[in-house]
Amino acid sequence: MKGGGHSPPRVSGEEIFLSWLNAFFGMGLCGLLSFSYFEPEGTTLLIGSFGASAVLLYGTPKSPFAQPRNLLGGHLISAAVGVLCFKLLGCNSLGASLAVASSIALMHITRTLHPPGGATALIAVIGGPKIHDLGFLYILVPTGLGATVLLLVALFLNNLSGTRRYPEYWI
Repeated sequence: MKGGGHSPPRVSGEEIFLSWLNAFFGMGLCGLLSFSYFEPEGTTLLIGSFGASAVLLYGTPKSPFAQPRNLLGGHLISAAVGVLCFKLLGCNSLGASLAVASSIALMHITRTLHPPGGATALIAVIGGPKIHDLGFLYILVPTGLGATVLLLVALFLNNLSGTRRYPEYWI
């Protein structure tokens, strides 16, 4: 079989636990806020792309994709691109593909590449009436506020352990 290579190194039990704990609290806080304050008002603070952001922030906090600039910039840019594509093209394959492709290009240009941003753009196009009704507010809530909550949890919990330091850089 071609490729050779080795599988990635196994992480310690402590690292697995810290990743789990941080993700539990980060996603849990977003969920608690969403179900307590946002859902009753007809909106949400939870979008699918935050699950992937949690993997980066809490599972690989040293990754360039997990740094605050990438997290916030990638989500906000992608949300704006996605809403614009939905407004111009509607919920269809052209709008969806243009939203994801354009968000990748803009994240590259702005040096804010955050892979979950592609999903944030896609959700703006295919997310259904609850998301579509938000219009450009989708950029701030759920995207900006939710990403900020995840970031605050990462800043606090990733630095409680003596084995982690987050962020690696801000800008």
